[in-house]
Amino acid sequence: MTIACFIRYEIDPFQRAAFQTYAENWGRVIPRCGGELLGYFLPHEGTNNVAWGLIAFDSLAAYETYRTRLKTDPEARANFAMAQAGRFIHREERTFVEGVTGTLGLPAHSGGSAA
Repeated sequence: MTIACFIRYEIDPFQRAAFQTYAENWGRVIPRCGGELLGYFLPHEGTNNVAWGLIAFDSLAAYETYRTRLKTDPEARANFAMAQAGRFIHREERTFVEGVTGTLGLPAHSGGSAA
């Protein structure tokens, strides 16, 4: 992974299940179109209208290729249409980030002191 696309969604908290279905659908589409899906996250406690998606790519060029593939993928197009018809996403923001070497994929340690 060179970069990750961090997507912040403002969702309708009364349509949480619809957003969950939307996110689960991407679980099939994103890998097929060239992205490495790191996960979608729903609010659990606290703020109830913010969700996140995180997708990794080798480069911005790979992201652009992925976006082109999404436009022609029938399941992706249907998922976008479902979101528009359901109006459960109120706002979507994308930020591109890079991982910090030495901080990714570290195993959890039981016991010990916190950082």
